[in-house]
Amino acid sequence: MCAHVVVAEDDAKQAELIRRYLEHEGHDVILVQDGRAALDQIRRRLPDLLVLDVMMPGLDGLDVCRTVRSEAGLEGLPLLMLTARSTEDDLLLGLDLGADDYLTKPFSPRELMARIRSLLRRSGRTRAASGAAGGTPGGTLLTAGPVTVDPARHEVWAHGRHIPCTPGEFRLLEVLAGRPGQVFTRSQILERLHGFDRYITTRTVDVHVMNLRKKIEENPRRPKCLVTVYGVGYKLSDDKRPSQPGDVRRAR
Repeated sequence: MCAHVVVAEDDAKQAELIRRYLEHEGHDVILVQDGRAALDQIRRRLPDLLVLDVMMPGLDGLDVCRTVRSEAGLEGLPLLMLTARSTEDDLLLGLDLGADDYLTKPFSPRELMARIRSLLRRSGRTRAASGAAGGTPGGTLLTAGPVTVDPARHEVWAHGRHIPCTPGEFRLLEVLAGRPGQVFTRSQILERLHGFDRYITTRTVDVHVMNLRKKIEENPRRPKCLVTVYGVGYKLSDDKRPSQPGDVRRAR
């Protein structure tokens, strides 16, 4: 399935390389060289994916990411961040702001395209491939307590409210809601979100959980939906099921 992709990269040679590989796979590509141009472009026509360099003149990639995740109509846009910064703290900062994936420079074009294909699948932009990726059958609603996940429409509802989610957040809820009450370790969640990826750590899961609690919990500091089972991992609780011995429902 072809996708409309906006690439924000101020290095002309790097941008052209990314464009060539995307177009080779049949995608429609728009190149911009700074953050403000990226926002103008995605507001004009919402793309299927934003590939965003962190270090750009003027409005940098982190500011663009922050704006995208806070602006109505843009908040669910899949976002892949590119950066020369390779420390774990830098990676987690990007994820905390709402990036769905993070690729450090220098990178191979093959790895970039593999990340893009994976992100488009997870975001529902290639829904036809979701069955092979382990998704749920079309039309099946996943419910855990007050949280409902609709894989076919790629929507989340909690406490009667529509919840805008990034693709990574959506996939995490989809995994947990598929087994209400079951505890998943961070490694199990990470494998389902990103596969075996040497650049992604289990702290990534904690960042997604923290961001989701702000969206689906009535009191994020005392979560009752997305709860921690200490020493094990996370689960989506089901109000209709009795608590099991040892379950801890306090925030981390």
